[in-house]
Amino acid sequence: MKNFKGTFTALITPFKNEKIDFASLDRLLKHQLDGGVDGFVVNGTTAESPTLTSSEIAELFKHIRQFCGAGVPLIMGTGSNSTAKSIEDSKKAEDLGADAVLTVVPYYNKPPQRGLYEHFKAIATSVKIPTILYNVPGRTITGLNPETVGDLCKVPGVIGIKEASGKMDLAQEIIKHCGKDFVMLSGDDGTYVEFLGCGGHGVISVATHVIPRQMVQWKKWVSEGQISQARADIEKYMNLINLLFVEANPIPVKKAVQLMGLIDSASLRLPLVELAPEHTEKLKAEMKRVGVL
Repeated sequence: MKNFKGTFTALITPFKNEKIDFASLDRLLKHQLDGGVDGFVVNGTTAESPTLTSSEIAELFKHIRQFCGAGVPLIMGTGSNSTAKSIEDSKKAEDLGADAVLTVVPYYNKPPQRGLYEHFKAIATSVKIPTILYNVPGRTITGLNPETVGDLCKVPGVIGIKEASGKMDLAQEIIKHCGKDFVMLSGDDGTYVEFLGCGGHGVISVATHVIPRQMVQWKKWVSEGQISQARADIEKYMNLINLLFVEANPIPVKKAVQLMGLIDSASLRLPLVELAPEHTEKLKAEMKRVGVL
């Protein structure tokens, strides 16, 4: 099994004329790997997964795998609010050669904790590759309780969680229930250094699109006991990180990487639209201030 305790980018899907722009994707992938990231999430929320077709997802994954090679861990987003669909998509991910699946808490239908347990257990036991849970109550309304995660970590195949609530007490409770070997990945860029300080192992990030080297460095500093240095450095980038979420992800980050010349177009698929002009100016100014433009 590959190592998932690291810095992962939740990749955007560049579009041009409504089709996937693979030339832009290649530039972005090179920038990420040169910046030291450990791997990628394909078909996550940041990829605009609700608007990608099954054939596009397969094509996207195959292209990224060919570009990155077998050694780079690729996690496939396979979550939905239908357990049967999540199982079907997780099996497809396994057949494509994904190293793990990332499965979000079911949204909209608001299952109770016992329903969440059965949902994730059914997914994890349907495939041989690892399952990473994804807790993001800001998008799903319902969230995983630490006790439920504690029960799920005993299910074969469930190896970790992307914890995106931004609540450090919740992360600590999960570690208490699951132990230090359970993979703890932050899903909230702004609280990442504090998450590492609480015992976290890495991140599945949006901001790595723009500042990969810095985010890799923060993890290194914390692992070396230099958390104060990491805290001071992340403060320099906090305005930028906040601006990357000034509208729904991935609207701002697509504009940011277009401004950097990594992708040709910041276009998105409806119902998402490009970043508003007033936010674009602020983002551009902040990117210049921190030296990424």
